[in-house]
Amino acid sequence: MNVKLIGFTPNPEKIPAMAAKLTHSKTKPEDLDKTSDKELKSVLDYVMNLGHTSVIEHASFNFAISDVSRSLTHQLVRHRIASYAQQSQRYVNFNEPNYVTPPKIAKNKEMKKAYDATMKNIWGEYNRLLELGIPAEDSRYVLPNAACTNVIVTMNARSLLNFFELRCCQHAQWEIRQLANKMLREVKKVAPAIFKNAGPACKSKGICPENKKDCPLYPK
Repeated sequence: MNVKLIGFTPNPEKIPAMAAKLTHSKTKPEDLDKTSDKELKSVLDYVMNLGHTSVIEHASFNFAISDVSRSLTHQLVRHRIASYAQQSQRYVNFNEPNYVTPPKIAKNKEMKKAYDATMKNIWGEYNRLLELGIPAEDSRYVLPNAACTNVIVTMNARSLLNFFELRCCQHAQWEIRQLANKMLREVKKVAPAIFKNAGPACKSKGICPENKKDCPLYPK
């Protein structure tokens, strides 16, 4: 899995801070840019601590994500306040096997051997269908959820906070949890104030929505 932050709103923390200040100020929006960085940081910290996160919707982040499974992207697109562009199995020929292996399978030699043999057979049938003249958009029906795909994702900061709460959780599936943690590390580099408390709900809110008391991160 590869995750890279390829773009984001310029001044991703300054603009939300200006938006927050605007709501309690007589100053015209175009003049808010004259506010000192120190004051804007203080305003942003204040509204974030209050949980008034609507202002951070003004900051968006673009991610390039590659070599993840179709199983992961089926979960990813359930996060509706986002934009997605995914590699098409209709127009791209996937004649070479490329798939994700779950860790629990990878660490068991016998299971790994059977898994790889299954994938080899699947791709053999896929290529046979292509050779018979079946278009890729129909041949792809035999490809597994494990098939690798690439996607570009854009989310605003508020949606990302919600995404991290749900997908950084220990009870999220391993692959999307790995993705969420990689995305969180990327955005912390450019917007540390917004994402300083981001993560699973046990970290961001001090609660466990799953009420899983056996989880090592369960709030004490």
